[in-house]
Amino acid sequence: MSISVVVHGDDGAVIERLERHRGALTVARSCTEMSETIALCETGLADAVILAGDPALVETADIDAMAERGVPVVVLCDDGAQGARLGAAGAYVAAVSISAEDLGILVARARAELGHREPGENPAAERKPAAPASTHKARVVVFWGPVGSPGRSLLALNYAVERALGGKDVVLLDADTYGASQAVQLGLLDEAAGIAQMCRIVDAGRFDARTLERICAPVVIAGARMRVATGLPRASRWPELRPTALRRAVMALQEICDDIVIDVAAPVELDEELTFDTAAPQRNGVTAAMLRIADEIYAVGTASSIGVPRLVRALEEMHEVLGDVDTKVLFNRVSAANVGASPRTALAETWARFGPKVPIAGYLPQDAPAVDAALLAGSALAEIAPNSQLRLAISALAGQHPRSKMPILRRFSRSM
Repeated sequence: MSISVVVHGDDGAVIERLERHRGALTVARSCTEMSETIALCETGLADAVILAGDPALVETADIDAMAERGVPVVVLCDDGAQGARLGAAGAYVAAVSISAEDLGILVARARAELGHREPGENPAAERKPAAPASTHKARVVVFWGPVGSPGRSLLALNYAVERALGGKDVVLLDADTYGASQAVQLGLLDEAAGIAQMCRIVDAGRFDARTLERICAPVVIAGARMRVATGLPRASRWPELRPTALRRAVMALQEICDDIVIDVAAPVELDEELTFDTAAPQRNGVTAAMLRIADEIYAVGTASSIGVPRLVRALEEMHEVLGDVDTKVLFNRVSAANVGASPRTALAETWARFGPKVPIAGYLPQDAPAVDAALLAGSALAEIAPNSQLRLAISALAGQHPRSKMPILRRFSRSM
């Protein structure tokens, strides 16, 4: 395994240390200008960046520019205040005197946390450098899928509700930059867009987990309480969602809740900047960033002769853009009318023959009456159709008992 790194601001000590060690890190280039370092990230030459110069000269925008291109940044810094500032910006901070071996482990771990997979063994799995460990970290679950409305938003909402019913502290984020719909599904009128407010506060640099949590609207469904960050009411507002800002927000929220469920858009290609002379905003960068940091990804596809090929192509495209990302497939709207007799068997055989090597996590039945009733009521299946087959299947997916039949509970107030 070899990881190509670009070293910025080094006086020769770090490079000498790495070359003498002859470990996993290979120095591809040494730079004195930050603009050159960012340019190397754009070309794909850098698997990671090590900033060894004066940390006070490093801007958070520089870290954002590299992180938005999927390149982790390690800052060598002994100044506690500067380290805290750059760590909050998404950089990995290490002592200036860190050994070459530990630096290699830290870089490999940073790449793994961004969704990169190294060939062969990962040294981070063997030993991690000494660092303050978090006592709590929420699980990040992302619902993604191809174009064509396979049911990503519906499943994200109902999955979040089922986790909340199981006693988990859940935050649902609507990060769809093309057609946000969680507010509509819940009957919430929110022109302010909680997700955009979170990004603005993070960009301002003065935020903490509790501040971000208060931005999310409290919602009570079937007796379960969770929080929802509503999406953009108009797709034209997509530049308000910066991938690195949302990534920081998610990392902060991980410290105070159990589950973060994220609904994202379908496109993952990052080609907008090809038409610009300088780095351009990435509309699909939010989806790519959330997929990279996810602990669990559900790729939702419609169980039909159109939906299955779309899912296959979408997964291949995801692999081209993001590399090897652990994903599970969910076939939605499974019915004999769409697939034929024995639909599960037919889908499993088709996927084994034509699909990529991605495991199938579940088959969710077609239940249009229950879905329509929930949408009309602005609620979730657990409240409107608690005994429907679709609700029971989602409940099982969320780790709840699939046979539990809950009574319909009336909501007197959606928020608390």
